[in-house]
Amino acid sequence: MGATAIGIAILGLAAVALLGAFLQRRLHARSREQAHRRGELDAREERLAIRESTLETKAHTLELREGHLTDRERRLDAEQADLDDARIVVRKRLEEIADYTVDEARRMLMREVEADARADARDLVREVEERARAESTRRAHDIVATAIQRVASSATHATVTSTVELPDAELKGRIIGREGRNIRAFEHLTGVDLLVDESPGVVVLSSFDPVRRETARRTLVALLEDGRIHPSSIESAHERATADVDEAIVEAGERAATDAGVDDLAPELRRLLGQLEFRTSYGQNVRAHAVEAALLAGAMAEELGVDAALARRCGLLHDIGKALTHRVAGSHAAIGAEVARRLGESEPVVHAIAAHHDEVPPQTVEAVLTQAADAVSASRPGARRNNVEAHCQRLQRIEEFVGAFDGVSQVHAMQAGREVRVMVSPEAVDDVEARRLAREIARSLEAELAYPGQIAVTVIREVRARGLAS
Repeated sequence: MGATAIGIAILGLAAVALLGAFLQRRLHARSREQAHRRGELDAREERLAIRESTLETKAHTLELREGHLTDRERRLDAEQADLDDARIVVRKRLEEIADYTVDEARRMLMREVEADARADARDLVREVEERARAESTRRAHDIVATAIQRVASSATHATVTSTVELPDAELKGRIIGREGRNIRAFEHLTGVDLLVDESPGVVVLSSFDPVRRETARRTLVALLEDGRIHPSSIESAHERATADVDEAIVEAGERAATDAGVDDLAPELRRLLGQLEFRTSYGQNVRAHAVEAALLAGAMAEELGVDAALARRCGLLHDIGKALTHRVAGSHAAIGAEVARRLGESEPVVHAIAAHHDEVPPQTVEAVLTQAADAVSASRPGARRNNVEAHCQRLQRIEEFVGAFDGVSQVHAMQAGREVRVMVSPEAVDDVEARRLAREIARSLEAELAYPGQIAVTVIREVRARGLAS
């Protein structure tokens, strides 16, 4: 037990000795660390002291510089005041010498500068306008010339007569009929003059109304082919010819739209276009004129880079009102615009139709192109003949004038206007009234209308009675 206790005591002493040595080493390490920190703090304090000294030096330098700047500013202010005083003295002296105040001189100078600037601007604007006008004129000539060259078409005229060849000269007698009954029936029914003695081998049909004339021509051709010529057969052939002409009108309208490259036209517009096939303007076929105007407008639109399809549509429909002027009061431009609007055409097309004779100011490029195309088509050499149109208008005025009398059902101006045949309603006009009406119409024509030669007025009152036997 004693040896064990001694061993334990020795171990305890050794442990105490080791612990003391460990603690001593820790104390030495801490002392070294503290010494190192104190060295760093001393170095930092030294650097701060140096920086503070440097800042104090810079601050002193800045104070000196600020003082110099303040002195210099005071000197500059004094010099500026001296300059202002000298400028005032010089200005007053100049005003005394020039006899102008500064404001007056400034205003005079500004007026002179403004006048010079205005003159230069006017010269520049004039030069630009002249160049633009010359260029636009040259460009317009090029566009129109190109369009005409591309659309070049023949110049043909519609006349007021049609001829029908006779296979046999003896047929003239059958056409005339016993005591002229066949020719009277034919002229009465068709409203067309039938000239059988003008030229050998042919019969001439004369009328200012092309639809009547074409219907009469087809009627006569059918009678000659059938060989039976009498009042009843004339009436039957005329009914068939009227139906054929109606069909031809529809075909002409389709052909016009196709030739002009215009699609989606309303059926009624196509029919009106077809009716233009049988109408003329100063001898120029109106349907052909409309197609030509459409192609010209489209060609010019392509040159300008605008909507060519719209321009063609405007050109094709611009004279559509001429198919209705004999039935509706007003100018053909206004009538055509109203019809186009009613049938669903777009506003640019309606406007171009209304403006193509400047009845309303043109507001779109298409309207201007329509005007130009209409003028080009109408004014090119050989396109129109004024005397034919004037003659037709005179006969149409006679028919309209006579047709306004009470009881009149149909009026036909015959013999180039030298005879007017008036068909009256037998229920409204009796035989005595028919004679009085003929005299009244003759006196009214003499008083109201100017015409060369004489006009014979023939009033026809016809009563038909039919019965059926079964």
